[in-house]
Amino acid sequence: MNDFSTLELQHDPRGFATLWLNRPEKNNAFNAQMIRELILALEAVASAGTLRFLLIRGRGKHFCAGADLAWMQQSAQLDFNTNLDDARELAELMYSLNKLKLPTLAVVQGAAYGGALGLISCCDLAIGTEDAQFCLSEVRIGLTPAVISPFVVKAIGERATRRYALTAERFDAQRAYELGLLSETCAAAELEQRVAHWIDNLLLNSPQAMRACKDLLREVAHGETTTAVRRYCENAIARIRVSGEGQEGLRAFLEKRPPTWQTQESHS
Repeated sequence: MNDFSTLELQHDPRGFATLWLNRPEKNNAFNAQMIRELILALEAVASAGTLRFLLIRGRGKHFCAGADLAWMQQSAQLDFNTNLDDARELAELMYSLNKLKLPTLAVVQGAAYGGALGLISCCDLAIGTEDAQFCLSEVRIGLTPAVISPFVVKAIGERATRRYALTAERFDAQRAYELGLLSETCAAAELEQRVAHWIDNLLLNSPQAMRACKDLLREVAHGETTTAVRRYCENAIARIRVSGEGQEGLRAFLEKRPPTWQTQESHS
């Protein structure tokens, strides 16, 4: 599952995976090969039924500096239909990450420009170093953040997206935290410690319940209180209560002991 040239996919024996963007000499910038490999990596992660969650990280100084300059130069020479194919590949990546059933955590350092904001916005959670820099830089080079825009709007809101997409201003990690793009910021020297903390916290939770929670949140995302949404929620809690992990979690709570998914992790 790790036969990639632009990525590394690492499996931790505790039951989660880390997907590393691995073009540090290019600041982990996207090109067609990386996009295709990211799609394949997400397919592999989705098909691995035992994984509990996924981390997305960047090797080297930067998380991802956006699109690779050489790739953009090549794209400028292509016709509309070929560019459309490229756009569809990027869209496939973003939509695949957004709908992934596993919880996802982006870990950001350095630059996160252009399409990198799409990756972060498609993840459920994100943390970053205090010196991280963010930018929707597309209009500076005559483009738009078209494919990633639905996910960025969901992550930081329409008004903030209008500002940063139209101005191409850089903003820092504190601003990303204020906008909700990041869940937490920390000093660069503390990043690995904070990553370990987030991993430990996610390992406390029922893998099945986290997946079911993602499905639930997709259904209620628009805040509607229709009869259909009400019935979905009623069925969702009933299903999880009678599931194996739901029953185990309730018994463990009443018996004041760790549930099996925690004890399994501690012995793996």
